Amino acid sequence: MLSPSLEDYLEEAYRLSTYNKEIRIKDVSECLNVSMPSVVKGLRKLNRLGYIVYQPYEKIELTDRGKIKGSFLVERNKILKDFVGMIGADCDIKQEAEAMEHYLTISTIKAIEKLVKFFTENEKLLLEFRNYKAESILDD
Repeated sequence: MLSPSLEDYLEEAYRLSTYNKEIRIKDVSECLNVSMPSVVKGLRKLNRLGYIVYQPYEKIELTDRGKIKGSFLVERNKILKDFVGMIGADCDIKQEAEAMEHYLTISTIKAIEKLVKFFTENEKLLLEFRNYKAESILDD
């Protein structure tokens, strides 16, 4: 099992790999707002665990295992951002999803995904929920 920080490094490496041919330490560092030595340390661990191929001063490549896990991590983040936005939480959606993603079980994330899909396919019910939420805030 990966630590939250290793998940973040792999998630960003995967995300960057979908946009760029090369994944650079500097880019991961800037995306996550962490130091380059921290990224190098994380990449070395991901390399040892078989998620990436990393050698100093060489390009970073995701293994098949890294692509599968990275894709899951990106999708998990999207599901949680969609959920937080959908329920109308008064917060930074990106930060909230980031705070949630490392601590929820796969079962919970799948249930949230189904809830998001349900509300997306039943906009009338989503509107009812939002109205209910707005009314109950006035009651507090």
